[in-house]
Amino acid sequence: MKLFSSVHDVPDLNALVTEALACKQNPFAAQHLGKNKTLGLVFLNPSLRTRMSTQKAALNLGMNVMILNMDKEGWALELQDGATMNGSTVEHIREAAAVLGQYCDIIGIRSFPGLKNREEDYSEAVFNKFVKYCGVPVVSLESATRHPLQSLADLVTITELKTVARPKVVLTWAPHVKALPQAVPNSFAEWMCKADVDFTIAHPAGYELNESFTPGAAITHNQDEALQGADFIYVKNWSAYEPYGRVLPGNEDWMLTNGRLAVTHKAKVMHCLPVRRNVELADDILDGPASVVILEAANRVWAAQAVLKEMLSTI
Repeated sequence: MKLFSSVHDVPDLNALVTEALACKQNPFAAQHLGKNKTLGLVFLNPSLRTRMSTQKAALNLGMNVMILNMDKEGWALELQDGATMNGSTVEHIREAAAVLGQYCDIIGIRSFPGLKNREEDYSEAVFNKFVKYCGVPVVSLESATRHPLQSLADLVTITELKTVARPKVVLTWAPHVKALPQAVPNSFAEWMCKADVDFTIAHPAGYELNESFTPGAAITHNQDEALQGADFIYVKNWSAYEPYGRVLPGNEDWMLTNGRLAVTHKAKVMHCLPVRRNVELADDILDGPASVVILEAANRVWAAQAVLKEMLSTI
């Protein structure tokens, strides 16, 4: 594996999930693969779980890790080819990515969307130019449109906890205080549509995701209807795809509470974190037995480790 940016880069989904669970059982078995290899983690946006879990995964594999918070510690990047750099940008991404590729055997890159220009965000210019110019394998640590390490960890969690062969998984929209990207729901939907699950998306009218991420998913505007018989409920806010980046008025009643779980199949409740308590999810869920958000976050290590192991085997 030379690139991990979406589920489409994974030739065998079940095998990768199995590998992640094997890493969880024996974290240090493949340290020989990472010996004298360096992982560079480049952040243009904040991170807690992605940074710490990917770093731990690399250390488990015997790798050295270097971290660059480029938004705070690096030069202002120019993305446009042919630009006359007589303004605020200091370094072109061509040189920045190429130099990082000289120092690192694998690079992870994290860059959020601006939520102003849909075509610009969905072109994935920052991520794709790092891939083009760095010359080494690249892992997405979340991009403008996807968060594949999170989605792999989510699938690992579902596989680990499921009590039926083909569980019902529901992605439900939740309220928030500001506009958030579509990256996590896009990615989760894309992975669930490839996995062996019964997948439903519930959201208020106006929050439809780009349909290229949801082929085969059942989609409804009725949350209670979607929750009927659910085994897993993934709670996440996202802003509108059209009009892009907008938050539509109302819909505060979409916050999930324990009372709504009565119609489910003793559903486990998931969230990628961080979570706005009593806005997105009620305390009674987060602090109760239905919540698996901490296990889900812990599984980020094993998801990252499985991906890095696959990449190291090709170097």
